[in-house]
Amino acid sequence: MEYFKGKEASLQSAKAQQAPTQAAPATITPSAAPKPVLGKVDAISMIVGIVVGAGIFRTPSLVAANTDGAAMFLVAWLLGGLVSLIGALCYAELTTTFPNAGGDYHFLTRAFGKKPAFLFAWARMSVIQTGSIALLAFIIGDYAAQIYSIGELSSVVYAALVVTLLTGINIIGISVGAGTQKLLTALEVLGILIVITAGLFFAPSGSTASAPPAAPETANSLGLAMVFVLLTFGGWNEAAYISAELRSGRKGMASVMILSILLITTIYVLMNLSYLNVLGLQGMAQSSAVAGDLMGAVFGEGGLVLIGVIVAIAALTSANATIFTGARTNYALGRDFPVFGFLGKWNPRTSSPVNAFLVQGAIALALIGLGYITRNGFETMVEYTAPVFWFFLLLVGIALFVLRRKEPHLNRPFRVPLYPFTPLIFCLTSAYLLYSSLVYTGLGALVGVAVLLIGVLLLLALPALNRWSGNGNANKYYPNKKEG
Repeated sequence: MEYFKGKEASLQSAKAQQAPTQAAPATITPSAAPKPVLGKVDAISMIVGIVVGAGIFRTPSLVAANTDGAAMFLVAWLLGGLVSLIGALCYAELTTTFPNAGGDYHFLTRAFGKKPAFLFAWARMSVIQTGSIALLAFIIGDYAAQIYSIGELSSVVYAALVVTLLTGINIIGISVGAGTQKLLTALEVLGILIVITAGLFFAPSGSTASAPPAAPETANSLGLAMVFVLLTFGGWNEAAYISAELRSGRKGMASVMILSILLITTIYVLMNLSYLNVLGLQGMAQSSAVAGDLMGAVFGEGGLVLIGVIVAIAALTSANATIFTGARTNYALGRDFPVFGFLGKWNPRTSSPVNAFLVQGAIALALIGLGYITRNGFETMVEYTAPVFWFFLLLVGIALFVLRRKEPHLNRPFRVPLYPFTPLIFCLTSAYLLYSSLVYTGLGALVGVAVLLIGVLLLLALPALNRWSGNGNANKYYPNKKEG
């Protein structure tokens, strides 16, 4: 994989990549590494599948309650698309310059060394990705329990089955996992088209579209609305984890990210126009399930059943894509840290990190158990993941500045336009979302931060753990090593 211009720089890069193989027995060989097997359609379906999940069926009512008029409501969603596009442009530079299955982990390693990268990999394995998987599984479990209840534990049992089944599918191999993702994304888009068509073309004559808008609750209502909008757009950064597996190469990654954001923004705007057309802004603000109210108003009781299936498919689509990309960071963690070497094994037959999938699945199942204990699974997982996620997204934005200065001579197939203003906006937005996720959430956020702090303690104990693991070259591979 060429990162530098010229023969000498290429040799240095090759040596840097070969060092882990010499230090850690668990590190993969070139024949058992991620290979470019994904097409652009695979990658776009992965990103769209992650982002367009259950959020668009839940958050519009919260946005409507915090915007003054339908025009501001739609502007908020367009701004969300713009901010996400800015972030995608920043990620396009990083993914095309440093294509790697480690994604954000790899960027943070090159920019700041292995200490922050280790904490990110720990957080992603124990908080960010696994919490998101559990969150989505709870959504599916809740809907499945309404269709067929098996008792008090219905939602938890169904959620656990979803995690187990999807993890197994992705372990079988990348072609099965990617194929499943394309099928689920196609079903999800079909369901969304049904909702859009129902709202725009079959709105009943007695719709409340002309009702007066709900008054904003606070002076800064648009800012609060943007919190929910950007949370709904969250997940596009997962494209970084498949950058090394894209057949079209580095330049193809930029077009994949930009096209994905434009497609997602179009879907969101059309969905919200449908909601407005049937319910009106005030009706949306007063609704706890806008998609259900829309389909109920248009198709009656049958519409409620249909929207339940659509929401379940949307959550299932996001869960599968999240499981697929999440295991890639665990793989990178095992590749670079001997004590976690078992995670860094890549199965060349299935083209997947099997051990990384298994550990990720086990942690997600444990978090499902935590959600059951709190009796509020979905909300607990939102609080648990949000602060840690936005903290590391902010670090990735800063990493772009650091890498521009640290490695200025690298070949960058795509450069973020209007540098440094574009990445600065991305960083400021991430910082605001970090602040909001701490201020507007409860106990779950504190638990997530506490788990991150456990990672700090683990980082401090790494030298002893490496010696205990019997790796004589552990100090050579400890995070103090400067990345080149």
